[in-house]
Amino acid sequence: MKQIKIADGIHMLSMNVEDMLFEGIWELANGVTLNSYIVKGEKTAIIDGVIGWDGVPETLYKSLGEIDVNPEEIDYLIVNHMEPDHSGWIENFKKINDNFTIICTDKAAKLINSFYGDGEKIKVVKEGDTLDLGKGKKLSFHPVPNVHWPDTMYTYESDTKTLFSCDMYGAFGRMEEHYFDDEMTTEEVDFFENEGIRYFSNVMGTFAPMVKRAIKKSKEFDINIIAPGHGPVYRQNPEKIIDDYTRFCKYSAGYGKKEITILWGSMYGMTAKAVEFVEKVLEREGIKVNKLEMPLESESEMIATVFKSAGLIIAAPTYEYKMFPPVAAAIEELGRKKVINKAAFRFGSYGWSGGAERELKDIIEKSKMKWDFVETVEFEGSPNEEDLNKVESGVLKLLEKIEEKIV
Repeated sequence: MKQIKIADGIHMLSMNVEDMLFEGIWELANGVTLNSYIVKGEKTAIIDGVIGWDGVPETLYKSLGEIDVNPEEIDYLIVNHMEPDHSGWIENFKKINDNFTIICTDKAAKLINSFYGDGEKIKVVKEGDTLDLGKGKKLSFHPVPNVHWPDTMYTYESDTKTLFSCDMYGAFGRMEEHYFDDEMTTEEVDFFENEGIRYFSNVMGTFAPMVKRAIKKSKEFDINIIAPGHGPVYRQNPEKIIDDYTRFCKYSAGYGKKEITILWGSMYGMTAKAVEFVEKVLEREGIKVNKLEMPLESESEMIATVFKSAGLIIAAPTYEYKMFPPVAAAIEELGRKKVINKAAFRFGSYGWSGGAERELKDIIEKSKMKWDFVETVEFEGSPNEEDLNKVESGVLKLLEKIEEKIV
């Protein structure tokens, strides 16, 4: 755990976590940071928390001691969001200090009792409620429901104009030496944008309409610093992460980068032959290609890559009268994450019978994905020259469709 000063009277405690599945589902190829914040006036508040992931209260003692804070004298625990990566530390903190007040929304209060038992001192806050810590440190609270749990809120510190945004404006990816946007190299900026896309698509994408409302609310504040629960702190240009999240919301609505993702699988190499041909066509047309072979790719990477691409090619054969199961499962997951309005094209082989196309349509309709498809091309066995010409025609039509979807 590292402690970093982010403003007068405000410190961040941050730790990298790597050996975990986020939410028990998402593979973290590059880890994730868990950020907690200490705000010190005459009284002291801790916003969200990380103790519990490293296991021992002594770690918190040491970190707080380095910033002249006695954990036994912390007055308030502010729970912006009850998901256990932000609140699971409450049980361990009680071993250090059992005389504190929890500040949270009404929905979070119910979960605190459900998760950690009755008996906590809880103060429920609503929009605009304030907490004066003294010495100029005044906090206000602003619910942003369903980002991505219904209990979530922002906490805003008016003296330093710091927005503690919890999961909002967060990103996957571990931090090593640079914790602020103005310290990061060009490579680190690109890294955290990609990890931000992975984070948004995996965790927040289902709730994109609510995220858009949270973006609008954040613009009501005079902000110098955005301090999220995961990823870098933005103190030089907080508008950058706001603009990124605005763009990510557009990705949820079917827009994307000038890229084509090929989501594919092949049993015996017949469909794979057409995939190799398509790669050459896209290379000739100057389009970046992302190839995701299922089931070899992780769900986390699959969702993030499709999410950010303006167009999608599904290359999958018929298998037992249905679509090749790993590709079908991937599209089901994209439907669950509400990746809608994508421009798409499918081709694939079949043997004694087709059926993949029928299942694809069923998945798209069931999840109300509203994808805009170029006419499918299917071929019996290995694709011949005529089949490949049809595939090429489909690819070129797809490239026409994505022109209006590139952001």
